[in-house]
Amino acid sequence: MEVLGIDVGFGFTKAINNKKSVIFKSVIGDSTDIQFKSTLGEKNSSSNLHVTIGDRSYFIGNFAEQQSNVRQYTLDQEKLMSDFLKVLALTATGICCDDTASINVVSGLPVGYLKQDYKRFTEIISGHHNVTFHRQDGEDITKSIYIHKVQMMPQPVGSIFNLLMDEKGNIINKDLSQQKIGVVDIGFRTTDFTIFDNLHYIERGSVTMDTGISKSFSIIANKLRQESGVTIELYRLYKAVETGYIKIKGKEFNISNLRDRVYAHSASALAGDINRLWADEWDIDAIILTGGGSVELAKHIEPLIDGNVIPMEKGTDARLNNVKGYMKFGKYKWGTDLPSDLPDMTPKDLPSDPAPPVQNGDTNGSADPKAQKNLKWLKKQG
Repeated sequence: MEVLGIDVGFGFTKAINNKKSVIFKSVIGDSTDIQFKSTLGEKNSSSNLHVTIGDRSYFIGNFAEQQSNVRQYTLDQEKLMSDFLKVLALTATGICCDDTASINVVSGLPVGYLKQDYKRFTEIISGHHNVTFHRQDGEDITKSIYIHKVQMMPQPVGSIFNLLMDEKGNIINKDLSQQKIGVVDIGFRTTDFTIFDNLHYIERGSVTMDTGISKSFSIIANKLRQESGVTIELYRLYKAVETGYIKIKGKEFNISNLRDRVYAHSASALAGDINRLWADEWDIDAIILTGGGSVELAKHIEPLIDGNVIPMEKGTDARLNNVKGYMKFGKYKWGTDLPSDLPDMTPKDLPSDPAPPVQNGDTNGSADPKAQKNLKWLKKQG
């Protein structure tokens, strides 16, 4: 059974398995006939994404941004679930998997939406799906996908599992498994705060706030609109905020100073939220910054946080931290040495479920049986 980690975010959709990883903007557009198809330009798995799911065809990500007359993205959780989740998740799954695949999926939702949406998420993507990819050379490839089981968890938990486990799902970071860790997951629309204590999920201090990086993008977009008269969609600002420059109708605007001021202000507000929220959690051993927004805000926010902030590893894409952890946990959960009925996590029974059964005194070859036992807060599903 193949294991896939998926993260459908407001900004980007990410997926990873043992074969490949993919990341593309969470933008959907109408498909249209393109009279001339160039063989130049990007040729990676997320470029020129044209798919058919059910009876509808879509352009996805950068391809939708470039080619679609009608483009959609959202910062609304309900709309993300109803209009975007299935298309984006199945597109990412199809890119990563073989033409015929039976898959177990691990994914996450923001802490504040997990209880209300985890069943719906599972129902939307479970079962059999056909996804047809229309290639630039005119070839159509249909992938037959069966999503067998879906494990949901609070979104930031993926970053913990990414640090805790190796690629096979073995728990290798013994120090981390015995510490109290705070996770700050800065996404596009939301920021999630989660606390782990000896691998127990702590409900107190685990919340979702609408303080993602999109608020900084909105301020920058409003300033550019005032100066240029053009309203720029937020998903078209990524390159501009990265480089500090943007061209609008042939005129170049230097936004580096504006960007830095906005980021510093956002970081100050976010650090204030962290320090207030975790004021009573004075025994936190370390705080992890993760998520795509953490890349932009890290240098501004780290000096303002009360506590030991673990620096992000250079050269890694922080947008993939959660989804890598999802995949690793899937290996832990469904590994060949594990019983098939290992517990699944849902919010209603945390953290009182009994520990999962262990075979031969160990679980999946992990070097830390105590850490395995502490994962008992995961609840059974399906």
